[in-house]
Amino acid sequence: MLRVLQRHPKLKLNRNGIWQRSYSNKEVVSSADVVIVGGGVAGCNILYQLSKRGVNAVLLERAKITSGTTWHTAGLVWSLRPSDLEVKLLKDSRSVYQSLEKETGEYAGWINNGGLFISRSKDRTQEYLRLHTLGKAFGIESDILEPKEAQNLFPLLDTSVFEMGLYSPEDGTVDPTMVCNVLLKAAKANGGKVYENCPVHDIFYKHNLLGNKEVTGVHTENGFIKTKCVVNCGGAWGPRIARFAGIPALPLIPFKHAYVVSESIPEIRNAPNVRDHDVALYIKIQGETCQIGGYESNPLIMDQLPDNLQFHLYDLNWDIFNVHMQSAASLCPKLATVGIKSTVCGPESFTPDHKPIIGEDPNVYGLYHNCGYNSAGMMFSAGCAIQLAEWIVKGRPNYNMFAFDIRRFTPAQMSRAHWARESSFEAYVKNYSIVFPNDESLAGRDSSHDALHQELVEDGAIMQSRAGWERPAFFLEGEKVRVQQYDWGGAHDFPRNVDQKYEEILKGEYTFAFSKYHDVIGKEALACRNAAALFNLSYYGKFYLTGPDAERTAGLAFTAKMKNDNRVMYSLMLNEKGGVEADLTVCVIDGGSGQLHEPIFKGRGYYVVTSGFSANHTLAHLRRVIQKHKLRATITDVTKQICILGIQGPHSQRILQRYTNSGLSNDAFPVNTHRSLHVTKSPYSSENKSYTCRALRVTWSGELGWELHIPSSNAIQVYRALRTASGLTNAGWRALTSLSMEKGYHLWNTDLRTDDNPVEANLAFTCRKNGDYIGNEFVTKAKVEGVTKKYAYFTLDEKIPIYGQEAIYRNGEVVGYLRRGDYAFHLDKPLGVGYVTNKGNKVTLDYLSDGIYEIEVMGKRYKAACHPKSPFDPTGQRLLGNYGDMGMDENIYEPHAGQNERAGGVE
Repeated sequence: MLRVLQRHPKLKLNRNGIWQRSYSNKEVVSSADVVIVGGGVAGCNILYQLSKRGVNAVLLERAKITSGTTWHTAGLVWSLRPSDLEVKLLKDSRSVYQSLEKETGEYAGWINNGGLFISRSKDRTQEYLRLHTLGKAFGIESDILEPKEAQNLFPLLDTSVFEMGLYSPEDGTVDPTMVCNVLLKAAKANGGKVYENCPVHDIFYKHNLLGNKEVTGVHTENGFIKTKCVVNCGGAWGPRIARFAGIPALPLIPFKHAYVVSESIPEIRNAPNVRDHDVALYIKIQGETCQIGGYESNPLIMDQLPDNLQFHLYDLNWDIFNVHMQSAASLCPKLATVGIKSTVCGPESFTPDHKPIIGEDPNVYGLYHNCGYNSAGMMFSAGCAIQLAEWIVKGRPNYNMFAFDIRRFTPAQMSRAHWARESSFEAYVKNYSIVFPNDESLAGRDSSHDALHQELVEDGAIMQSRAGWERPAFFLEGEKVRVQQYDWGGAHDFPRNVDQKYEEILKGEYTFAFSKYHDVIGKEALACRNAAALFNLSYYGKFYLTGPDAERTAGLAFTAKMKNDNRVMYSLMLNEKGGVEADLTVCVIDGGSGQLHEPIFKGRGYYVVTSGFSANHTLAHLRRVIQKHKLRATITDVTKQICILGIQGPHSQRILQRYTNSGLSNDAFPVNTHRSLHVTKSPYSSENKSYTCRALRVTWSGELGWELHIPSSNAIQVYRALRTASGLTNAGWRALTSLSMEKGYHLWNTDLRTDDNPVEANLAFTCRKNGDYIGNEFVTKAKVEGVTKKYAYFTLDEKIPIYGQEAIYRNGEVVGYLRRGDYAFHLDKPLGVGYVTNKGNKVTLDYLSDGIYEIEVMGKRYKAACHPKSPFDPTGQRLLGNYGDMGMDENIYEPHAGQNERAGGVE
């Protein structure tokens, strides 16, 4: 009671002497299926979508609808983005806005005046050509224009300052206040409830029998609402709402963002909106006036927004904003002489990777986030609301939303305030930057690194960052390149780094042609194909699944049949719709010696290894299975405690055999098995020091090889020992991803996603025939009825770079797009993977084989060969060590103790 007295002083004693809250406004309902906190465009859209689905939903706004940041937004809605997910979401948003007037009878403020992108450079033109190509795969109309043609659409343009335009007639604008009012009208008609002037004071939760947090209710200014689901639509105030539920940090940073409104310019009436990305400029048309804004290189961060900020604007800082006026005048000289009617400078929230924060919080079940739209809430929130409503009602969205899912961020990242701050700053600054396929961030680096990090840097590793982990992209012999602390690009007088070597190396990646380091990467890849390569795989996520219900958990979560015979099983985890949530390898293990790679536990346990990029997502999904089915199982994350070194290639057995007494032949150590292995510090040395690890005979390159899972405390010693081996080349992830694709292995979140069924992805073999694993019924249905899209490989004879998002043509018609593209160095061809469709009809093997295929790359079509399976080593002989074409097989090496015995030497 003391807590209530302190936080809510408006209390009075009733006639029975009991303290009760004295409400000054309309009292809220006592319960709801879903409570939405925040009355901006994100909150209005999700209330609209939930109420359409019959959900008893309530929206709470602390002041007035749109009074936070929505009311002052420019309201631009585009069609083309360099992401298939974003193109689909934008299409959905436009559909919602266009349909509201017909549904409600009220105009929702949608204006379809088109959009025009301006290119001033060759690289930008190539990016626009990629957008133009991707749009074809989704039926998005766009036209490539010469400068004079662009000027016909927008008369103020100076044709001498740009080289081309990309026009999208489906683009437009929407009035934020009008659309929110219409959304709420429609929501109320479907039973939705809205409470303005109703601040939230707390979000209540309980710990269930498994110790997990679950939402139980919301305490507001006007009463308590019992609920099991809360949606955080707080926008720039989102982190504060998250803290009510015990979430200490949400990676969302508010910035001051501005635009100015011009005096009347009759020539621009009905003209399209303009984006001049090369100078980070946008121009929105509103009648005969235009709004001019952009994203400067020195934005102002706001540490915290006060709770009582309503319909608030700041004075415009012309020293910062004037760069946009200069850019506008260079593109449209007349704008230099037109007066300014008004200025708009308000808060907007940005996230570390310039993507919204959507989905259920992994730490509090029932708490969903829907915020952090990076000044694009009008564009994305309507489309995102459709997916979030599906998420809440049916458990998972229809689209693969991982790029927006809060689970993409790791605990290590979330715990570092400066990571969120500096990464969001960089995201703001690079909002209009060209999205090169191999670009890397400079901010927020080194959230996590493994024990081998410094050794690899000393050996020439050029690092890339994935999910906060530093991992080697490739190696430059003789170089020692360290990623420096972020220097904010010198903004606000922050001193620039003296050492800019890493930035200089990145400039070689700023291209849509082959990377400057293409040959370096190819050399590493071919070293693996022709000799042996050493890969640091330590960033992989590594978990132990144990406990009384571990076997039941595995049966539900994993599609593969778990065999207790030292097998390494490749398995998927599916959602309730049959979509692939993760792919992973699983080892069935028994309690061991107590070392990290052999933990002590009762009963059967499982060692799970998955991609480090999505490890937090995988972990959260597995915990959700345990939570939903009330299982007594424990997941222990040992990612940082165990390093992984992969030795892969034709000579890998010969090299590794020198460092161990264990047999490595096919009989002694079969493919796809695991066992404990002793690795000596130095072969043939008088020093008998050895280190124990768990060895898995699996590779991601498709070659003979092993993964050594080593306790981090011993990883440096083992790495140093192996580095002395003759013929073993250090190789990075750029080579490895190319090798894996060439072999035909999938990469989760690109060519294998939550909106893909295993049958569609040619992975039905991973799904056991009998069992009650999650999603089983959808796999069975796909096997029986067939599928309407199918995974396929495409090779091009022309040696051009492809990166994914290129359109696939079959017999002259678009049938899909490439999910991923790379160069296959062994095949010596560009290689792409994608899903082929058939206008909603079934896709059969005959359908795939009969067509004549082309891949459109930046507006030009190239002949392509379609392969149902990768043409590289289709029978998997290289995995067995059978290299007939190289005059080798796995038994050519010198006999070793136990080499031909299944027991395998001295363990």
